[in-house]
Amino acid sequence: MMLFLWATLALMLGSSTVIADSLKDIEHVVIFMQENRSWDCYFGTMPGVRGFNDPNVQVNSDGQSVWHQQVDPEMSQDAKTLLPWYLGYLGRDTLDAIQCISAGDNSYYANQAAYNHGLNNNWARNNTPWSWGYFKRQDLPVQFAIAEGWTAGDMYQEAQITATNPNRVTLVSGSINVPGGPQGKDQGGVYIDNREAPGCDEHGASCYPLHWKTIYEYYEEAGVSWQLYQDNDNFDDNPLAWFHQFQNAHPDSPLAQKGMGFVGLEAFYLAAATGTLPAVSFIVGPQELSEHPPWMPKDGAWLQKQVVDAVTSSPKYSKTLLMISFDETGGFGDHVTPFHSPHGTPGEWMTDPLGIFGEVFSGPGFRVPFVMISPWTRGNRVFTERADHNSQILFLEKWLAARGHKNIETDQMVHWRREHMSDLVNALDFENPDYSLPHIPEAETPHINNQGNYAGTGECLNRHRNPRPPVPYGKQQNVNNTLFFEDGFKEVVGYLTEGRYLTFEKGGQALTIPKLGDYIKTLKASRAKRDHSEITQRWIIHYISGEESGIFTMSSAFDGRWIGHRGELLGTDYRDAAAPLRISFLGNGNGYTIQFVRGGEYLTIDRDGNLKMMNPSPAPKEGFKVFSVTYHN
Repeated sequence: MMLFLWATLALMLGSSTVIADSLKDIEHVVIFMQENRSWDCYFGTMPGVRGFNDPNVQVNSDGQSVWHQQVDPEMSQDAKTLLPWYLGYLGRDTLDAIQCISAGDNSYYANQAAYNHGLNNNWARNNTPWSWGYFKRQDLPVQFAIAEGWTAGDMYQEAQITATNPNRVTLVSGSINVPGGPQGKDQGGVYIDNREAPGCDEHGASCYPLHWKTIYEYYEEAGVSWQLYQDNDNFDDNPLAWFHQFQNAHPDSPLAQKGMGFVGLEAFYLAAATGTLPAVSFIVGPQELSEHPPWMPKDGAWLQKQVVDAVTSSPKYSKTLLMISFDETGGFGDHVTPFHSPHGTPGEWMTDPLGIFGEVFSGPGFRVPFVMISPWTRGNRVFTERADHNSQILFLEKWLAARGHKNIETDQMVHWRREHMSDLVNALDFENPDYSLPHIPEAETPHINNQGNYAGTGECLNRHRNPRPPVPYGKQQNVNNTLFFEDGFKEVVGYLTEGRYLTFEKGGQALTIPKLGDYIKTLKASRAKRDHSEITQRWIIHYISGEESGIFTMSSAFDGRWIGHRGELLGTDYRDAAAPLRISFLGNGNGYTIQFVRGGEYLTIDRDGNLKMMNPSPAPKEGFKVFSVTYHN
């Protein structure tokens, strides 16, 4: 057995730092997708992200925010709504039991029913009340450490509002063949569930196998090296196996050997240790370590740490990017209603094949955990751009094109995704790489039975015949306790989206709102705190010209006043008079500019710490650093 051989080899070979200072200098990209967890269920409590401290949370027409999920009388007589709740709230044995808890249904039907045509308020009623439960740092110490050591994407969505297979198919092809997209009717799909039987289902959907071209076929034709790494136990999670051309590939062909072979994860560890990874690596883990409920987060944490350690110990770490994602939410809910295409967009909208929901969009769906590990994403940062599994394809295309490869852009991706999903490049800061490594706690080694198989989840289920704790109906009067979040901050990268409290800082000073008794009636600058916790420097941004315009209004988290024209301050009732502000991300450590749409002046802080208005031309080359903060004060 070769376990840990990669680590030994890495120490023997040493690590020669070869600097990658632009996109084209990256030599290796590793794609590692786990299973079935939502953003809120894993990271909703994390400091500095869009989680349980969301100032822009959706409020529906009944006056209830989406925090309040509907509860029917037959579910409980003690409450009409259910707030998010900590699955381990009872403590003691509960903390062990929730490792092997299952929340709810991850099917197309259950997800569309919970989404409820945009109200996003039926997770408890149309899935299960455990769908609205969450974990804390103490349950996921390794996952938290990895996310906070590098860059987490808190607006990364599952590609399709449904189960595993369609999401993994999107990761390798960019489509599930919704009508109006690039594929024809005879190529399989519309692939909305995990069906793997020849032909179509009773609704005429999920026709199998699939016949359109995957990204790895483009890469093979273009001479890009690639390899899928999987063991014999791959939880049937290799999406290439659902395509006709891979199923029928000659055993000696590149498609069979690179995409269907069981070369094992040890081969990945060895290649990482020797600096011989292909350009693109795709990791498929075993069932017990997949984090798919009831398989345990702590066992998945062990696998995540193995992969991260292999990459960061490699002599090629300085030229490698690892992306860790989750395919779908696994029946766990998320409070952010999905960003999606306009009604009727070809390849995105369809008549519900089940005949239940009417006209629906297939995706993008709810948020899932996503982390980018590299020297250019190091340092407790949050990436705020809208992304989904297509984004990983878009990144690969942009990177491979920068390296001189031709004909690597797939024509199978739905056009709307190509135009509206992030390509992830803004998450990387090539001007300020950081080759240091964060501390990641040791992960408990998964239990192995007498047959040599992973068996930790079985042991957990034997200890806890019913790992689901009682639902706390009627016991959530203290909203601050149930909507738990940690105090702290993260530096923001990428174009801005709603959902966070933000500070805007430059040269040690921060945009500040004077206290109401102050004679100053306009914005000012004042000394920023190292932990960015000053409430008078905390701001909320609000969309006013569409979610993709980059134009916002800004209100103070301290007293609700609005920024008006040229920085004057307006009362809380003057939202409609607030100044439209264009906030632009400059990238590579240069921060954000804030520009008044009317007049074009830029807001800045000079070297003496004074707030200034700059003329529209030339535009500033350096802007504000922005921090996403979560504090209870």
